[in-house]
Amino acid sequence: MADLTVIDSNALPWEERWNEHLGKTLYRKNLVTDPDTGMEVRLVRYPAGVMNTRHTHPCAHGMYVLEGTLVTHAGRFTPGHFVWFPEGMEMEHGATAETDVTVIFITNKPFEIHYK
Repeated sequence: MADLTVIDSNALPWEERWNEHLGKTLYRKNLVTDPDTGMEVRLVRYPAGVMNTRHTHPCAHGMYVLEGTLVTHAGRFTPGHFVWFPEGMEMEHGATAETDVTVIFITNKPFEIHYK
């Protein structure tokens, strides 16, 4: 039987992740990774004005907006919205120029990114 996992995300520090392609720093808090499937759950914060330019992933992933506005190729989404990106979809997403955006980020298998 598996153990219950409980994480106080408020107690976790934000991990700085330099994105060489963007020349910008993104922030994350890793919450859970499933060793069998590679599925991941993390908190991700894009600083104001940072957009992850056109890219694809060999995994599907979702973003649940906690704070700010998530800007995507398909529109803008505010807190309470969940956006699911199918595997292989060409996309872009990030924060507005005015405010950071924080999301719960969920993948269905190991995460990779391929820029266009």
